[in-house]
Amino acid sequence: MKKYQILISPSANDRMYDHFMFLAQISESAARNLLDQLIKDIQSLEYMPEINPHLDRPYLENRKYRYKLSYRRYRIVYQIINDNVMVEDIQDCRQDDK
Repeated sequence: MKKYQILISPSANDRMYDHFMFLAQISESAARNLLDQLIKDIQSLEYMPEINPHLDRPYLENRKYRYKLSYRRYRIVYQIINDNVMVEDIQDCRQDDK
């Protein structure tokens, strides 16, 4: 089974931190759980990242990005480049991104 290297863009890392800090203001344990689950789901992309659906938006290049849902309402947006999975964004799915 092919193993991909996971890379996280600085902007995705910043966004993950922002989500963590926002939730930590409400509940520290929920924020830790969020971070743990996001990291676990990102690490799971090492194997078979192509099984997740494409992120189709009119303003994005067709079939360039894929996503994986995490922690009930977060979208991990990534692209596969050769043997790498580049995590580009962590989105809160409750927000309207269209």
